[in-house]
Amino acid sequence: MATLKEIAEKVGVSVATVSRVLNYDTTLSVSDETRKRIFEVAQQLNYKTLRERSQQPKESFRFGLVHWYSERQEMDDPYYMAIRLGVEKECFERGIELVKLFKQNGSYLTERMEHLDGIIAVGKFGPKDVNAFASSTEHIVFVDCSPNERKFDSVVIDLRKSTITVLDYLLELGHQKIGYIGGREYVDGEMPIHDEREATFYEYLYLKGLYDSRYVWTGSFTAEDGYRLMKQAISSNDLPTAFFIASDSMAIGALRALHEAHISVPRDISLVGFNDIPTAAFIHPPLTTVKVYTEFMGETAVELLVERLTTKRTICKKVVVPTELIVRESSQARLKGSGEK
Repeated sequence: MATLKEIAEKVGVSVATVSRVLNYDTTLSVSDETRKRIFEVAQQLNYKTLRERSQQPKESFRFGLVHWYSERQEMDDPYYMAIRLGVEKECFERGIELVKLFKQNGSYLTERMEHLDGIIAVGKFGPKDVNAFASSTEHIVFVDCSPNERKFDSVVIDLRKSTITVLDYLLELGHQKIGYIGGREYVDGEMPIHDEREATFYEYLYLKGLYDSRYVWTGSFTAEDGYRLMKQAISSNDLPTAFFIASDSMAIGALRALHEAHISVPRDISLVGFNDIPTAAFIHPPLTTVKVYTEFMGETAVELLVERLTTKRTICKKVVVPTELIVRESSQARLKGSGEK
């Protein structure tokens, strides 16, 4: 794993600046460009390839990379940044030209979609966007969503299985009062996206007689909302003994709220995050979290698109990339006799 010093040397800033940026210190005055560079370098230094690489043949393709998140949103929640870096790295190694497409004024720059061999769409997209992409090319790979498995290739993770793994882990530690902090996302500005983590949290604990709606808080996938929602939870005076938090960025904000309230993690409350962004290993205490192989998802999307173009494959593929629970110091067993109901 990379150290703060290594990241600082590569970016050209102090170790303290790196630490404060990775811990979402809102009082730090630093440019967005520097902040973005720190997150990207941290991601790159912590990335380990999951396969043996042979020399990739150069491909004379031109792909479009559609960004669901803006650059500002990427820094607030680096999940999609990591996928993007995986796409960019694989395209660079294969000699594939990559055209970046951002949403502006409610739509994507469709004129830049002309003369593309294929599109890699990273994020969650509604029917309007999907139709716009399909009008430009039939060769599309969606990463982190699968809007139509019969028409498009996709690369996703099993959120349901990942959530059950987290809940089983916390239950095995002896926790009975488990809270959830998550985010809400929307397509086309208004259509809510079904979050399988929140749904599975409800279904799995409800069947065990352990679900309590008072222990569920939702906002947006940012450190600021993680902080705000945990403050709400603290003010309720009935805190769960463990939290599953649907993104590491939110977990970092939640941890700050707990520190300010002098609530010890993990002695008083255990936390489990999601994504395993590089920051997760640098905070205090280091965060137990679900590792998502985000860069590998980006690489896989490029591979699928190249394979479809070179073999003329007509049947769609949906690749489900596994996740892994990484246990660190933010979680521990619940002591017996704690007074839980």
